[in-house]
Amino acid sequence: MEGTVFAPAIEGIKTIKSEQGEILSQPFLDVCKHILPVIDKFGAAMALVKSDIGGNISRLESKYASNPSRFNYLYSLVQVEVETKTTKSSSSCTNGLLWLTRAMDFLVALFRNLIEHEDWSMSQACTDSYTKTLKKWHGWLASSSFTVALKLAPDRKKFMDVIGGTGDINADIENFCSAFSPFLEENHKFLARFGLDDLKAS
Repeated sequence: MEGTVFAPAIEGIKTIKSEQGEILSQPFLDVCKHILPVIDKFGAAMALVKSDIGGNISRLESKYASNPSRFNYLYSLVQVEVETKTTKSSSSCTNGLLWLTRAMDFLVALFRNLIEHEDWSMSQACTDSYTKTLKKWHGWLASSSFTVALKLAPDRKKFMDVIGGTGDINADIENFCSAFSPFLEENHKFLARFGLDDLKAS
């Protein structure tokens, strides 16, 4: 494999914004998709996260595909639901974008932990990033199943070797996290404008 597993995502980030500075639906979702192979390398520990991210990408993509010119910009998927007052439906695109963004927050925090705390075990890095990001939004059930799954986290050194390929993994993780985080922050700010950034899981 040329470079690290992060290489396609880092390339994709460059195309997320339009010339007017708006986040484009398909390029944003493509970058999230490029992270799925990284999650695969965690094995069973991340099966929940992977299915959650995959499901939310599919939901947003199918809405986008229903009218690509109308939904060219990511936030138009939410605006149409704000207008029809359907944002809080469990199958809404608003809900999909919110949980996709939160899951990506968790992964960015986890990747950062892996390069900033070299003495931490993988399960320590996972638990810390979960506590900082997703935990407060999860109900008891989601939280307990998540905590159990994270105990299955792979050995840290093996994982870093596998995702490193032929590239500089620490540099690529740093690049990905710094380049992608601002888009996640922008999503939160946009959702917060409509009071939709603090919805919890049941």
